[in-house]
Order: sequence, then C-alpha cells, then structure tokens
Amino acid sequence: MATYRAPLDDMMFLFEKLRDNSHYNSLEKYKEVNSDLAKDILEQAAKLTENLILPLAKAGDETPAKLENGVVRTPPGYKEAYKKFIEDGWVSLSCDPEYGGQGMPKTISSFFDEMLSAASLSFKLYSELSIGAYNCILHHGDDSIKKKFLPNMVKGTWSGTMCLTEPVCGTDLGLLKTKAIEQPDGTYKLTGQKIFITSGDQDLTENIIHLVLARTSDAPPGTKGISLFLVPKVQVKEDGTLGPRNGVSTNSIESKMGIRGSATCVLNFDSAVGYMIGSKNKGLSSMFTMMNLERIVVGLQGLGLSEIAYQNALNYSKERKQGKSNNSKTKNGADLIIDHADIRKTLLNMKSIIEGERALSFWLAQQTEVSLYHENKKIKEEASDFVSLMTPVVKSLFSDMGMEITSDAMQIFGGYGYTKDQGIEQLYRDNRITPIYEGTNSVQAIDLVFRKLINKDKNIIGSYFKLVEQEIKKNKDQKNIKPLAEKLEEYLKITINFTNWIKEKMKNSKDDVSAACNDYLKVLGFIALGHSWLKVLDVSYKEFNNNKKFFEDKIETANFFFNRVLPRIDSHYKSAISGSSYIMNFKFN
Repeated sequence: MATYRAPLDDMMFLFEKLRDNSHYNSLEKYKEVNSDLAKDILEQAAKLTENLILPLAKAGDETPAKLENGVVRTPPGYKEAYKKFIEDGWVSLSCDPEYGGQGMPKTISSFFDEMLSAASLSFKLYSELSIGAYNCILHHGDDSIKKKFLPNMVKGTWSGTMCLTEPVCGTDLGLLKTKAIEQPDGTYKLTGQKIFITSGDQDLTENIIHLVLARTSDAPPGTKGISLFLVPKVQVKEDGTLGPRNGVSTNSIESKMGIRGSATCVLNFDSAVGYMIGSKNKGLSSMFTMMNLERIVVGLQGLGLSEIAYQNALNYSKERKQGKSNNSKTKNGADLIIDHADIRKTLLNMKSIIEGERALSFWLAQQTEVSLYHENKKIKEEASDFVSLMTPVVKSLFSDMGMEITSDAMQIFGGYGYTKDQGIEQLYRDNRITPIYEGTNSVQAIDLVFRKLINKDKNIIGSYFKLVEQEIKKNKDQKNIKPLAEKLEEYLKITINFTNWIKEKMKNSKDDVSAACNDYLKVLGFIALGHSWLKVLDVSYKEFNNNKKFFEDKIETANFFFNRVLPRIDSHYKSAISGSSYIMNFKFN
C-alpha cells in the first residue's frame, strides 16, 4: 500500500510567507485566522488523512461500491470513517457559520482538499460534491430553500450532487432532454435520466440533495432553455424532517478504471419533486457556480495524487539498488537508484512541478476569497477575472501533470510499480479521470482561449501579464534571482507573442486557434508556475538564515524548474504556430 505524509511544512510556509495579497489580508472576516489556527487545523487534518482515510484507498479499489437491490453499498470501512469525518466537522470547514459552518478560508480548505485527494480520492468524492452543491444553493437559492436544506448539508448528514449530462448530450448540455413540469404549488416534477453522477447514491447519509439541469415545458431550445432544480432523494417536510422517498432511483453504477470506491451512477428521475434554483432558463449560469469550484478542486485532486506518487517514488529510490552510477563509490554490488542522474532528474521534475502548483493554488485561493468578499467592487471584479482566467489552467495543467507524475512514479518502481502490491498503479488509474470530468481538458483549453483570452470588454490576460512583469522587475534587482527572473522574462515574451498570434488568427483561421488551444493553456500554466516560483525564491533568499535546510531545498528546486521545466514553452509555442492546414486537410481512411 502507498504511504503518505501530509506536506505540512510546505503548506505552512505558503500560509505564513506567501499570504502576500493585501486585498485578501484586509478582509475583515478572516482577521482572526492566523498561523496558529491554520497550523492546528492542518495538523489535525494530517492525522485524519494519514491514519483514517489513507487505508480506505486500497479497500475501495479492491472492494468497489456496488448496487444491491436498488441501494448503493460503499466499500468496507467507509461508513465508519464518514461518521467520524462528519462528527469532527470536516464537511463544515469552509461553510458559512450562519448554517453551522466554521467559516475557514480557501487558503486553508484547499490544503485539506489536497490531503484528502492524496489519501483517498474515492472517499473524498462523497463529501466534495456536497460542498459544491452547498455553494450553488448558498449563492442562488432563496432563503426558504437555504434554511431548509443547508444546515444538514453543512453538518454532513445530507450530501449533494450535480446532475448535468445525459446519454444524448455528453458535454453538449444544450441537447439535454430531462423535463420539469410546474405544479400548482410552485414545485416541479422532473422526469429523465442522468449519467456519470459522482456519488449519485450511497449508504453514508440520510438524504442526497441532487442539483439537476432540466427544461420546463415552455423552455426555448439549446442552453438558453435550461433551468436548475433541487431534487432531494428523500422529500423534506416543511419542518425540515424527512418525508417519503422521492422519485429518484439508481439505474446502475459504472465499473471504472479508477476511483472504484466512488459510486458513479446512472440516475432515473420519475416525476421527482423538485424546486427551481435561481431564475427560469438561467440554470446553466447558476450551475457554473458549482462547476467552476469543482474545476479548481479537480486540479487539487491532480496535485494531491502527484504528491503521494512523488513521496513513494522518492522513498523507493532511496531503498532500491540497481546498476552502477557514474560516480559510484561502491566496490561490490549495486548503487541506490537515487544516485543515477536520470532518476534524480525525474524526481526533481515531480518535485518542482508539485511545489509550483501548490504555490499557484495558494495564490488562487487568495484571489478567490477577494472575488467573493472584498467590499471594493473594482478590486472584487479584478480578482474574479484572475480566478476565471486561472480556473481552466489549474484544472487542466494540474491533472495533466498528475498523469505525467503518477506515470513517472510507476516507472521509478519499475516492474513492481506495475503490480498492485505497491499501490502506485492505482494512483495512475485514480488520476486518469481528472483530465476528463468537469469538462475535459480540451474543453478547458477552448474555454480559456475563446472565452477568457478574447474578451471584448476587458484585457484580462494583459492584466495578468502585468502582474508577472512586476514580479520579474522586482526580482531582477536581486543578484541571486536575476538569472532566473530573466529566464521567465524571456518565456513571458514568447507567451505574449503566442497570445498576439492567437488574436490575429482568430480573425480568419479559427482552426489554427483550435489546434493551438491545448498548447496555449500549457504555456500559460508554465508561466503561472514560474510566477509562483519567483515569489517563493524572493522569500527563500530573504528568510534563508532562519531555516537554511528548508530554503536551500526551495532554491535548488526552483533552479531545476527554470532550467528544465520552463523551456517546455518553446516546443508548445513552435508546434502551435505551425498552423492547422496539414491537420484539417489530412484524409483519414
């Protein structure tokens, strides 16, 4: 079984030294959330994930969730662990105190998301969608709905899902057919089928609150005719107690490559009673509150699985002996594989990407809180723009790098990594869904380029580039950092050229743009990681004498990133600007 230790030192370093957003630091609601509180929460989270949740990964993979007589049964140990999970208040960590939550910021809860993802992604998914559903209802539900449903969701005794896709539509939600018929009492009756519903049913909670996209009888066609409905598995009486079973049933659960402990369901809605959330025909925009949060969290899933893969590969490389290294001092026998240059390069590649991603997600967590709670409308809007820009980047880059890192970890283990005994191949299988669900990574790249990059009302990408340029300028004045700041400056210029190329091609060759979207997303992602690493370097040199071992590690890891990872931008750029004619004109037999 894979082992795991939560990277508390790195998380606390970020919380204490990289909490550098003045707008975030001015938020009154988080004034009392200091380092001592953060450390206490994260230490407790580490104990939970390392001791209680981690063993569930293997249990869920070997004994998956199953459907018996219309009821989904979760894997062994899940019910007991979930009971402890909600008793200790982990579902409520970031929820509003008005509904029983603890009100912690995403600068703390995102670290917990990473830990849970590393320990057991399957188990995590049973509560993760609940937080997304909670946020959607909080922002778009009326007061009566919030009072009726949110307290039990925050407590964790009720869970939540999002029900979007159907057999007929996949990602193209404009084709969905689920119908919602209005009733005299203002409720609706929903009929249709939803597929690929994560945690669509389980035996962990008393009730499941489904958020369902559907069409009213008078809805216009396409995405403009989609409304959002809250449909409980068990109906809820006016006093908040449970009533009769609603018209929701599980048709089947998927047999999957990974996350086998999580029940991915086909759900049937047969005249199920539901309540409209938000405005009629505006359901997709309401659901995006949940979807955008989930996309960032999916990125954190990739980060968590990358971290546990790296830890196990590093530990194995310090134990496994094979071959002679170029500088071998061993007279008889083999050297440890960590002494081989290629293994060291692979491990540093993992480490530099993981720590850069964690710093980037921490920066994004601060921006998210500013976008939600700052009093100044202009500041709030700018932060919201940065979150919008970086959401597809974090979702796609972190999950794609998760595939690379879990694969490389398996490679370091060699043949043993391919067997089930070590638990490494499971990390690869579990992560494989992350580039697919919540909008495939190609969809994310298209969203980034066609919706976020090209914006007639504002130049969001230009504003972000200015942030990076400011960080470069500041660090070019520091002797130790100057060479790496200049490297980032060089690749930022390439990225700006790439951006201008896309804007020009958008006018007359959208196929060229479409063929370049994935490359552009990766280029912007590596720039964002470089931006994050510059921030880390700035602190590392200033604080060096306070913790020499820790900061020397940071400086050397950053040096690897700038010399070995950042240059990937070159190949993505050159490949993309070669155009698309030879792609679109190719005749497949």
